[in-house]
Amino acid sequence: MDDKEALRVGAAVRRRRRALGLTLAAVAGRSGLSVPFLSQVENERARPSPRSLDRVALALETTTERLRAAADSARSVEVVRGHDDDGAHRLVHGRHQLSALEFIGEPDLGREFQHRNDELMYVVEGAVEVEAEGRAHRLGRGDTLFLSGGVCHRWRATVPGTRLLVVSVAEHIDATYDSRR
Repeated sequence: MDDKEALRVGAAVRRRRRALGLTLAAVAGRSGLSVPFLSQVENERARPSPRSLDRVALALETTTERLRAAADSARSVEVVRGHDDDGAHRLVHGRHQLSALEFIGEPDLGREFQHRNDELMYVVEGAVEVEAEGRAHRLGRGDTLFLSGGVCHRWRATVPGTRLLVVSVAEHIDATYDSRR
């Protein structure tokens, strides 16, 4: 892990700890590391060694790879140039916490989707029909549809020139909460 990545992992550690509803003291107890050290890691004032990061990941019921992947999105700035041609275009490249796609034209992917994380659909132009959990939703320009993780859905553009923006929590991020843990 390089110095920049070591510093950025603190935000990922904090997000994961909070998602689990744990205090710094609880993570310290699970990992064998001190509360002050963990606080410094979360606030990006200390760099965890690979061994310490392994211990933190284990205490947070995840892996170092997932923490590093979650850290990839911290403090980055990226410009993706627009497209005028029909098809699907990624609006965010790389492994980040956020996934964003723009669909232009009349794509009918003809299949059902089910993602483990939340998703938001926004109609920029045109109209779409979304079938979610057996119910049809007709969306027009400016309409938004939110789908929580796990909802089965399919969609199709119903007007030529439709532009649909789909934003979701990336699949490699464990944003779901399982109360049975």
